[in-house]
Amino acid sequence: MKPIWIVDDDASIRWVLEKALARENLETRSFANARDAMTAFETDTPQVLVSDIRMPGESGIDLLQAVKERHPGLPVIIITAFSDLDSAVASFQGGAFDYLAKPFDIDKAVALIRRALEESLREASVEAPPAETPEILGLAPAMQEVFRAIGRLSQSNVTVLITGESGTGKELVASALHKHSPRAQQPFIALNTAAIPKDLLESELFGHERGAFTGAQAMRRGRFEQAENGTLFLDEIGDMPFDLQTRLLRVLSDGHFYRVGGHQPVKANVRVIAATHQNLEQRVRDGLFREDLFHRLNVIRLRLPSLRERREDIPLLARHFLVQSAHQLGVEPKRMSDSAMRFLSGLELPGNVRQLENLCNWITVMAPGQTVEIKDLPRDLTQGQGNGSAVPVQPAFAEGGVPAPAALAVPPSPDGWIGLLELQAASMLSAGQFEVMDTLGKQFESALIKTALKHTHGRKNDAAMRLGIGRNTITRKIVELGIDGAREE
Repeated sequence: MKPIWIVDDDASIRWVLEKALARENLETRSFANARDAMTAFETDTPQVLVSDIRMPGESGIDLLQAVKERHPGLPVIIITAFSDLDSAVASFQGGAFDYLAKPFDIDKAVALIRRALEESLREASVEAPPAETPEILGLAPAMQEVFRAIGRLSQSNVTVLITGESGTGKELVASALHKHSPRAQQPFIALNTAAIPKDLLESELFGHERGAFTGAQAMRRGRFEQAENGTLFLDEIGDMPFDLQTRLLRVLSDGHFYRVGGHQPVKANVRVIAATHQNLEQRVRDGLFREDLFHRLNVIRLRLPSLRERREDIPLLARHFLVQSAHQLGVEPKRMSDSAMRFLSGLELPGNVRQLENLCNWITVMAPGQTVEIKDLPRDLTQGQGNGSAVPVQPAFAEGGVPAPAALAVPPSPDGWIGLLELQAASMLSAGQFEVMDTLGKQFESALIKTALKHTHGRKNDAAMRLGIGRNTITRKIVELGIDGAREE
């Protein structure tokens, strides 16, 4: 963390602030005038700048203006007198974070500097140039289509809508689109709209003015301003509240927006890339997503394949994640035996690439030997526990995309999902498990109810009617099976 700079011609104020911040283990650097601070800016920058407003020579306002031209995100706290209201107003007009009125309480001054410090660190983590994006791995034809699309879009600023199941790598593709675009040297800002509470999402996107709501103690730039001249990635756009969809549509239409509590329009030069795992056309039909916004976003659609559609890539991805995980932990990479790799390539992996990466992290930490066998994998994969999503399916692929022998000793049945059910039951019985009927029955019921709820958008009464069961029955099953996502009509 960089030091806090204190600029004041009064040596006693510099001394008091230095000592108070030192007690907080915060490093400081002091200047007796604005000119010396401006000179220091040529070779260094602070984390926070605290400056008196009236000094011999250049004033604190002059310093504020010079700093904001070159470092707009740097928090600046202006020290002024109680009676100097005009100076305080000028400070905020110039973009100051806040001001300290003399004589000030030292504890309150430290608390204010800490708030500015937190803001500075948060801004730095957002605005720092993205780390070098790892190569997107994939040899499957479906991934080659994705690579070709990224190449065709490399010199375009067109809006892109990325669709695909959770865990398929939508943010990684968005980052690649930015990296290979004319905006590559500008910020790439990502925001998961489903992860931000509805009441905070508007401020998160568009920023807010000081005093816009309780707790808004300073003006804050939103993600659109942070991404200026760069790319804004809006993940899970299908979950955006309906009223905010209107504001987003306005930005995409005319390139302007207002901060929360603001009255002056702010111009946005931002390329928007959106992503969702949901069916936006269906959400439009259900009245949950604006049709005009959908058409604004759906200029170019890029669909990412699930891992089930690119099984030949699983060995390549697994080896990459094992090496990556080992490097992070400072250990030797583990390797999968041929039989374990074939077994892994035959799993459903509903969490897609993200689930595979997490599994490789687990293997690096938990697997006992350097060569990983099937028996070393998590029990819920090898013994069919959990929700049944890890049932091996055929065909599995060995290295190079060649169909491999069955991962289990029991030959698969050709009868579709019934054959898979038989395969799973045989595996569990061979492993000496008990209560197989109860275990598979619960998994079967859970899969049916979850699918019905997804089809009816969580409306459990409608789901019960379509499944041919009673309302009380589905309510009881949802509780017993621990199913989320259901709601009343």
